[in-house]
Amino acid sequence: MSEAGRSACIFGCSGPRLTEAERRFFREADPFGFILFARNIENPVQLSALTAEIRVVVGRDVPVFVDQEGGRVQRLRPPFWHDWLPPLQAVRTAGPDAARMLWLRYRLIAQELRAVGIDGNCAPVADLLGPDTHPFLANRCLSDDPAQVAALARAVAEAHLAGGVLPVVKHLPGHGRAAADTHHQLPTVAIAADVLTATDFAPFRALADLPLAMTAHVVFSAWGDTRPATCSPAMIGVIRRTIGFQGLLMTDDLSMEALAGPISVRAAAALAAGCDVVLHCNGDLAEMGAVLDASGAMTPAAEARARAALAARRAPEPVDTAALLAEHARLLAGHGHG
Repeated sequence: MSEAGRSACIFGCSGPRLTEAERRFFREADPFGFILFARNIENPVQLSALTAEIRVVVGRDVPVFVDQEGGRVQRLRPPFWHDWLPPLQAVRTAGPDAARMLWLRYRLIAQELRAVGIDGNCAPVADLLGPDTHPFLANRCLSDDPAQVAALARAVAEAHLAGGVLPVVKHLPGHGRAAADTHHQLPTVAIAADVLTATDFAPFRALADLPLAMTAHVVFSAWGDTRPATCSPAMIGVIRRTIGFQGLLMTDDLSMEALAGPISVRAAAALAAGCDVVLHCNGDLAEMGAVLDASGAMTPAAEARARAALAARRAPEPVDTAALLAEHARLLAGHGHG
């Protein structure tokens, strides 16, 4: 068994504790990682026990991810964890201090996550905000300017890494022009390739050195493929070559309705297209079995990228939490009305 993991999967679990059936399955499956949701979270003691048990079951320091962007997409919430503004609202409120504010915010989030055994966060969102951005995504974006998105997303990523948490940049190659919610339907972006390369893809190109990223379930018709980027060899080629991302590439959730066909077909298509690992979030054991059977072992290239990504995990640098919180509050209070 390699350090990076055997099967090309990231799995969820069904509740706040592993069931005996889950323990048996995860021990045998040896997934690359795990992802947690609100259904898995009760309080810090319980959550720390769950992340510890996951690692005992698989027998290694497996990465455990969560979606803790702040705002609507925030799995750890009060009273045990801080509440955070939607990213776009926070950026607009902080104005010229947005980069520093975001660094403080995500350094504090990283500290909260590491304290309960979570060492991967599906952030930053580097999608470019535009007039057609669906409301499910719009207030999770950072800006409508590619250069500003790149700079702000870089601050988010660096804050995570300083706090010992792996950032997962999303959604490659860009979700901002999608006018539909991929949880429910498959959007098509009919914009010329050169326009997309110069705008929506630009922030991801500037972030191409980051260790992990997530795909978009979005069709880009300029490349002549009717499949979403997650399952499109052409679009994975864009991610790897045009954008230049060489880190570990995971799918967005396979269960989302933007993807078609049985869950096993979705997993196989994503891996055949060039994704390194597939993400299955709902904790359904039967579905996870089908995903595992369809996915198999990570390729040698995926293993190498996984090792490099895990090597970016480091011990958190010590910080004065109270001072960071106070500065964060000052930066949000010190500018206009947002």
